[in-house]
Amino acid sequence: MTPTLVRHQSHAETSTRTAPGNRAPDWAEIQERMLTPLYEAVYDRLEVGAGTRLLSLGCGSGLALLIAAARGARVTGVDTDLERLALARTRLLPEPGSDAGRPAGHPRLLTGDPSAARPADGTPYDLITAFTPIGCSFDDGEGLVAALRSALPLAARGSTVVLTGWGPPERCATAPVLRVAERLSDRDRAPRTGGWRTSGRDDLEELAFRAGLNPNGSGRVACPFGYADTDSAVRGLLSTRLFDAAVRATDRAQVEKEVAQALHPHRRGDGTIWMPNVFRYLVCTT
Repeated sequence: MTPTLVRHQSHAETSTRTAPGNRAPDWAEIQERMLTPLYEAVYDRLEVGAGTRLLSLGCGSGLALLIAAARGARVTGVDTDLERLALARTRLLPEPGSDAGRPAGHPRLLTGDPSAARPADGTPYDLITAFTPIGCSFDDGEGLVAALRSALPLAARGSTVVLTGWGPPERCATAPVLRVAERLSDRDRAPRTGGWRTSGRDDLEELAFRAGLNPNGSGRVACPFGYADTDSAVRGLLSTRLFDAAVRATDRAQVEKEVAQALHPHRRGDGTIWMPNVFRYLVCTT
């Protein structure tokens, strides 16, 4: 399965793309779908379906949860981004009101620390996923280790945990575009947080050992990034948070300009943007 090209953005939409409040919708409408092949590959390998009790760390706007729920899984998502989580609630909990106190089989979406995601019926989770790819920013591993340590007590012994990351830079056409974030972030010599870095081959294994997990399998999945035009590509990429440090070091207009320039080699004759990428996942047990 490959992501479809996102719809063309109108001039009225693109003229507001610099507004910070647009970032969560840009993620949900443009960028999140690019990782759908990764979600599907993991769920196929683990035979996610009825009976699966899934806890998603950093669930974002909920696409991976929606796919798992459609397979029959009981899903719970946790995130600290209130705007993305609000969009996830719209997708998974369309009726008005809080998701607190819902029946045990109903999707649950919670804000903050994963320790708050204790199963409503007391039955432990048997699958924990972290689909936000690590090995991108300079502090993402630290945050994920902390989240895993909070979440693991909620899972049954021998449960499955899935970690994900970018593949080798030479297999990721998006890597040179993401290096714009690294280069611009260096300008102010600020602490190296929030920007992109080249991922290491053993990043996932090192993180698993730090969290007390036992790796027992891995895989690679092609996740091409396809956009209807350059404006859509810029909006989608900036919604990932990987350019936040670059925006702080310069300004958003400068970052948008340089990202658009970096996208030029990937622009096809019809104006669409196409960048093949490979992502890696690591299957672990508690």
